[in-house]
Amino acid sequence: MRRIFLALFLISAFGQLHAQEIPDKERDSVEVKSLVAQDSIPGGRGNDQNIKSSKDQKAKIQDYLIISHKNDTTYVDTTLTIQKEYKFNYLRRDNFGLMPFSNLGQTYNSLTYNFQNTKLMPDFGARARHFNYMEVEDINYYYVPTPLTELFFKTSFEQGQLVDSFFSVNTSPQFNFSVAYKGLRSLGKYQHILTSTGNFRFTTNYTTKNNRYNMRAHIVTQDLLNEENGGLKDDPSVEDFELGKKEFLERSILEVNFEDAESIIRGKRFHLEHTYKIIKKKDSLSKNKLSLGHIMSFEDKYYEYTQDDAVSLFGGALRSSELRDRSTLENFYNQVQLNYSNNIVGDLQFNISNNNYNYGYDKVVELNGNRITNRLKGDIYTAGGKYHKRYKGFDLEGEMGINVTGDFDGNFLRAKASFKLNDDISAAAFVNHSSKAPNYNTLLYQSDYTSYNWQNSFKNTETKQLAFELKSDKIANISADYSTISNYMYFEKDATSEQIKPFQNDKTINYLRVRLDKEIRVGKFALNNTVMYQNVKDTDSTLNVPEFTIRNTLYYSNHLFKKAMFLQTGVTFNYFTEYYMNAYNPVLAEFYVQRDRKFGGFPRLDFFVNAKIRQTRIFLKAEHFNSSFTGYDFYAAPNYPYRDFVIRLGIVWNFFL
Repeated sequence: MRRIFLALFLISAFGQLHAQEIPDKERDSVEVKSLVAQDSIPGGRGNDQNIKSSKDQKAKIQDYLIISHKNDTTYVDTTLTIQKEYKFNYLRRDNFGLMPFSNLGQTYNSLTYNFQNTKLMPDFGARARHFNYMEVEDINYYYVPTPLTELFFKTSFEQGQLVDSFFSVNTSPQFNFSVAYKGLRSLGKYQHILTSTGNFRFTTNYTTKNNRYNMRAHIVTQDLLNEENGGLKDDPSVEDFELGKKEFLERSILEVNFEDAESIIRGKRFHLEHTYKIIKKKDSLSKNKLSLGHIMSFEDKYYEYTQDDAVSLFGGALRSSELRDRSTLENFYNQVQLNYSNNIVGDLQFNISNNNYNYGYDKVVELNGNRITNRLKGDIYTAGGKYHKRYKGFDLEGEMGINVTGDFDGNFLRAKASFKLNDDISAAAFVNHSSKAPNYNTLLYQSDYTSYNWQNSFKNTETKQLAFELKSDKIANISADYSTISNYMYFEKDATSEQIKPFQNDKTINYLRVRLDKEIRVGKFALNNTVMYQNVKDTDSTLNVPEFTIRNTLYYSNHLFKKAMFLQTGVTFNYFTEYYMNAYNPVLAEFYVQRDRKFGGFPRLDFFVNAKIRQTRIFLKAEHFNSSFTGYDFYAAPNYPYRDFVIRLGIVWNFFL
């Protein structure tokens, strides 16, 4: 990974030396000399206009395209907005609804959940370590008229830094590739919580000149390492922290439960999607299109927990030292699609899929007369379809899938109807039904800790969701969803062993979420508000969330120095009400239900100063500056404090050749 990062750094440095100076124009509608004219957009985006190459031709910022997994196309945005402030973090996305741990690269406690699901296979497990694990849906593809480089940097905690380097180029109008690497190393403020992570991505997309054949593919390798300490000791570290004793403001003095454990998740994935148009639409009067598609994806991943010496915190152990738990998953996925489009019928897709899975361990366990197998493996065959139609102002979408054969039953149905009332107001309604097998680690788990060995048979988790969405810049953005969950899976302490095990709630849970986003502007000042209300009806209290989660940002924006610099500065207030916050278990890398103590009800105030000079955005933030005078009761999870006041600096820099 170090060699990969060094190569990316050299590529980026080359881009910097050859970058043209780009004037800062309104909404970044910059122009650069283009040596390659846009012919057709790779990936079947429907632009078949042929343009002759010309050195005099110019490319605007809107020509630098980003194509999502779902083929939604946006363009590179180098503006400085409050949304950019929200996304300037380790995940590089708005983390509203997530509570980060003290060190960068650790896990997040979830303050909200979305039960919309279109998956038919169990997830791997170790879900607490997957927030920065890039799935197929997280990978974008690109089309750029000239080479594009982006450098991201942000300081971490104590020793280390966070960097993300990206380079993309079209060698011709038909072929693009991109290379990127995100790396982090952060020592942290508490004992033994070092994080070291790396995400390498390579993407490519290609289309033939006649636009009949389209291909896109990616290779992703990831390794996410965390030192684990089990959190603060109940006695006396928790009390010393909460009392705010001066001598313990140096957080490395506080005692933790252990200092000899590590967890790591590693994965590599090779993914290919390609289509061939059997009947190609020739003009606007053509009524029929027919294409054949194929998706192939292979992923190999494992989660490993190692510890030098067994600790009583996790109960008895099969060995006293050199503990090592390792679970692996190999999944080979193939899907064949038949796509048909008609002006009257709409867009139809029929698909057949195969999942070949192999999950488990390299040994069989005999424990208390019970035999725990080492593998869950087999083949799942699935049939499904998609539908899309625009009808009288409505945009209608549907998707379904069902497991036909194999050991795991599953099905889903998703429908969406959206309508744009005018240039400002749009509305959408969603319906989702899902039946999915529980995660692999709830069905089979092996560990050197005795109580963490099981082989279970659980029912499918059934979810039904009805959701609505209203978007309006003048009024507000409002979303609401209501879910019913049956056979909900969760982790909790077993009453007998007092260790964490998977359980299933056989009662129905009713879950309501309502979220409002609204920005109020007066001159150069603005107040950006996000408020979320949640209500859960669950007699067993297995799904716990705060009733209210709030974020308010009051900020000032203005151009300075004859518009050479754009400045944005303000204060962000974060808050969520008290609730029975889930606790974290490092052996499983899972959160589990606890009902002993409520956490929350503390404010978090951040002061930021952001600036943009040409294509460079600079971010300076004083995080949680109120930590010393509003009480030391801020936790990300029981025994895991949130971070103290810290000043952090970062930068995002784009180069256009």
